[in-house]
Amino acid sequence: MALKNHSTITEFILLGLSANPKIRALLFVLFLGIYLLTMLGNLMMLLVIRTDAHLHTPMYFFLSHLSFIDLCFSSVTVPKMLENLLSQKKTISVRGCLAQILFVFITGGTEVCLLSVMAYDRYAAICHPLLYGQMMSKQWCVQLVCGSWGLGFLDTLVNVLLAMKMDFCDSYIIPHYSCELPSVFPLSCSDVSTSFLVMLCSTIPHGLITFLSIFFSYVCIIFTILSITSSLGRSKAFSTCSSHLTAVIFFYGSAFLRCFMPTSGSPLEVISVQYSVITPMLNPLSYSLKNKEVKAAVRRTLGKYLECFPW
Repeated sequence: MALKNHSTITEFILLGLSANPKIRALLFVLFLGIYLLTMLGNLMMLLVIRTDAHLHTPMYFFLSHLSFIDLCFSSVTVPKMLENLLSQKKTISVRGCLAQILFVFITGGTEVCLLSVMAYDRYAAICHPLLYGQMMSKQWCVQLVCGSWGLGFLDTLVNVLLAMKMDFCDSYIIPHYSCELPSVFPLSCSDVSTSFLVMLCSTIPHGLITFLSIFFSYVCIIFTILSITSSLGRSKAFSTCSSHLTAVIFFYGSAFLRCFMPTSGSPLEVISVQYSVITPMLNPLSYSLKNKEVKAAVRRTLGKYLECFPW
């Protein structure tokens, strides 16, 4: 229950990454470049997968959703961070902060589910190649993606609805460049024990179950690859899942480090930048640079569209 003798806060101050104007100018240029690369890379992946018939397979169907999530994930926080790097008034309304939390929950929760689904896809392709068409039918793939989005929305619903009931008074400084649910708990003058417990009971099982499904999928994949007698066959099998494994390491590595870092300070900011800014840029680069099918599809798509222009 909020304290009645306190004035209600309507906006927060985001301290950001640095108070030094010169460093902020450099960070603006750096993160603007990263954001533009993120937009370009993920939009290119969506275009190529959509237009190239060679990529109309379950793996690239899931990858197109991952690219869309990365577009959204990056766009939730980076534009506001860029604005604050140039502005003296680094404020965000309470509603705007809750909106950031909502979209971070949706995109983050859906992404962990989707990474788990993609691990299952690689397990089916490598461990059961003859049954792959049955195991990854079009209907089943659509159900897996819808289930990923559904779990992301469900997780968001239970947490954000409770967060909307919180009252904020006195404290209004968030020591980060974006709003995250753990960061706003200390600012509330309401009882947040229920909200905190719900957050733990929803996010920990969500993250743990998806991580374990990825882990056991890759245990089976590794044993299958090691059983292949041909070195060329082992290399080809590993190359089909190396890009996904890279995405998993970046996402879960930064998420685990985030859990063990203090609630504020420079190390936390580095980790937050890693999973909300850097990882969405690296995912399309990883899939395009390491995947011959994607590189060939990019060349075909660019060639097709360049032919439309008279030179």
